[in-house]
Amino acid sequence: MKYLVTGGAGFIGSSVVRLLTGEAGASVIALDNLNSGHAANLAGVAGDWSLVQADIRDYEAIAPHFAGVDYVVHLAAIPSVPRSIQEPIPSHEVNINGTFNVLRASQAAGVKRLVYAASSSAYGDTDVLPKVETMIPRPKSPYAAQKVMGEHYCSVFHSCFGLETVALRFFNVFGPRQDPSSPYSGVLSLFMTCLLENRPPTLFGDGGQTRDFTYVEDVAGLVRKALYAPSSVAGKVFNAGNGNRYSLVETWEMLQKIEGVTIPPNFGPPRAGDVRDSQADTVAAKAELGHDPQFTFEEGLRRTLAWYRANR
Repeated sequence: MKYLVTGGAGFIGSSVVRLLTGEAGASVIALDNLNSGHAANLAGVAGDWSLVQADIRDYEAIAPHFAGVDYVVHLAAIPSVPRSIQEPIPSHEVNINGTFNVLRASQAAGVKRLVYAASSSAYGDTDVLPKVETMIPRPKSPYAAQKVMGEHYCSVFHSCFGLETVALRFFNVFGPRQDPSSPYSGVLSLFMTCLLENRPPTLFGDGGQTRDFTYVEDVAGLVRKALYAPSSVAGKVFNAGNGNRYSLVETWEMLQKIEGVTIPPNFGPPRAGDVRDSQADTVAAKAELGHDPQFTFEEGLRRTLAWYRANR
C-alpha cells in the first residue's frame, strides 16, 4: 500500500508515519511545508518513506505526489484557536483552502480513502457531557469553524465525487515530539517544559477547564483503523478521544506528583475562544472503527515526560 500523510513531519503526523511504515510492503510520503513540522521528527523512521516539502495551499505543487497513492491522512493545518483569532487569514487559507486542495487531489488520483483530522473544538461549549457526534456544532473560533467546514467538504466529496472520507474529531492530543516553543503550543507540551525547568506554568482562567487528553499513539492507532474500516463509515464523523476529562489544575498536580516537586502555577486571564469543558463520547468510534485506547492519562504523561527529559 502507498500512503500520503499531509503534515507528516508534525507532532501527530510523524507518529502516523511511524505506524504506517511498520506495515509490510508499505510506502509512505510525508508531505509537509515544515513551517511547524520538523524533519527531525522523522529521524530514525525505518522502512520505505520519503519527505516531500510542499504547501497544501499550492495545488499544482502537491497534486503530482498523489499519483498512485492508495490512502491519504490529512493532518496538515494551523491547529490553534488563539492564532486563528489573531491571524485569521493564513488560518483560513491553510485549514479551508488547503483542505479543499487535498480533497481535490485525492479524488483526481483515485485515492481509496482519506482520513481527515477534524477537531473537538467544533462542539464549542455544551450543556451536556460527554460530547456526542450528533450534537449540532457550535464553533467559538475561526479555527473551529474552519475544521467544521473541512468535515462538510469531506462529506460532500464522498457524496458527490465518490471519495471515501472519514473525519476524526481529535480532542487534546499529547505525547513525544510536540513542540513547546510556540506561544500557541499545546498546554501539555508547555507543562512538560515548565516542569523540567522547575518553573511555574501559567494557567489561563481559573484552571478548572477540563480536557479529554489523548495520547498520540492511541490517535495514530485510530487513524489506521479508520483507513481500513468497512465502507459503511465513509462520509461520517467520529470522536477521537479517550472518554475522560481532567482539569488543568488536576493535570499540573499529577505532573508534580510524578516528578516529586511542588511548583504552584501562575494564573492569567481567560483566552478568547477557549471551550470550558471537553469530553468525548467514544461509543461510535469503538463500535464502528474498533477504537481501543491503550494508554491511561498517567501512563501517557510519564512516557511524554521521559521523552522531553531525554530530548529537550
